[in-house]
Amino acid sequence: MKLTATTKPTPVYDFVFNRVHRNNLIYNTCWEDPRCDRALMDFDEDSEIVMITSAGCNALEYLLDNPAAIHAVDVNPRQNALLELKIAALKTLEWGDLFQLFGKGVFRGFKAVLDDTLQPYLSPSAYRFWKKKAYYFSGRGVRKSFYHHGTSGAFAWLVYRLFNVKKGLYQQVKKVFSAPDMEEQILRFRALEDRFLDKTFKGFLNNHLVMSMLGVPKTQQHLTVGEQTPQVGEYIHHALNKVFTQLPARDNYFYRVYVHGNYDIQCAPEYLKVDNQPILAQRSEKIQIHTTTISNFLRNHPGTYSHFILLDHQDWLSRHNQAALDEEWRLILENSRPGTRILFRSAAKEVDFIPDFVLDKVDFETKQTVLQHQLDRVGTYASVYLAIVR
Repeated sequence: MKLTATTKPTPVYDFVFNRVHRNNLIYNTCWEDPRCDRALMDFDEDSEIVMITSAGCNALEYLLDNPAAIHAVDVNPRQNALLELKIAALKTLEWGDLFQLFGKGVFRGFKAVLDDTLQPYLSPSAYRFWKKKAYYFSGRGVRKSFYHHGTSGAFAWLVYRLFNVKKGLYQQVKKVFSAPDMEEQILRFRALEDRFLDKTFKGFLNNHLVMSMLGVPKTQQHLTVGEQTPQVGEYIHHALNKVFTQLPARDNYFYRVYVHGNYDIQCAPEYLKVDNQPILAQRSEKIQIHTTTISNFLRNHPGTYSHFILLDHQDWLSRHNQAALDEEWRLILENSRPGTRILFRSAAKEVDFIPDFVLDKVDFETKQTVLQHQLDRVGTYASVYLAIVR
């Protein structure tokens, strides 16, 4: 299947997506596997990285490779506020408090710590946001964990509620993550597959509002299966089958956090590992945060960058504004150097929105890309691409 820019989403679907995203934190954790990114990107001390912020987890993990600079760019200021908060916590909190905050997602003294400790390390806008959203960490109400807040967190909480409708299902799901080996993990997954991924749950996933909560616009919902009969539930079923029957779940913190509402010390992003905190706190000055688009960032901060991590946002651009997509690629190439690596993902199995002038100036690496795509612990992207500037 190819992704083209010919069909426009309807105004109704755009309205729903925009209403969900307006003034909301979307991602409370990154949904791209940084282990795969680091293997593909081969960062070193000369690396100057431009990336989309998302939840900031991956920007922090890239610091472990000690790049020269990371520019975290996002049009959503709330995503950047989350990265600011993580950096402030890394710099100022003891590891136990850091893990309580972002590992457990509950920190009942958060308001006081925000005012007394974290505020000097936050921009005024980020401080105001977290002052308003301090209840995310309160542990009170029906959504007790930070990871059940934001729109993706609200989705996770709804799934948690669905798990609890069927007797014993939630406990079955949790046991997948504690399987002692792959054979037992597969058995446990197969035992709950029909109960979990039934018509009710797939119908829930096929709802446009639900997918919008995950940051998936109608554009990408069509791309997962095609334009005629989009059934996102089947696509997710296939992705989960791959993840839980081919890869060990014991270190799959992406799904664990949404099933449990928290991380485990042995199953968490690298920025939450005790040995990494002093390293990341020291190197966090290498991260510069920008609330803007990739194109505007490059116009205002021209350079010769070595790496670009674009996530999947070009899926959306290609359907809404091909001219803007072309301009983004032009600016990326103008601000690259020979050997610059450009990583992006798509909900489509194959993309054809890359402008011809880009294809004339880059080569696509396939061997390692295919391998890392198979090892990806998230598994919800249909394809991944690594373009290398000639």
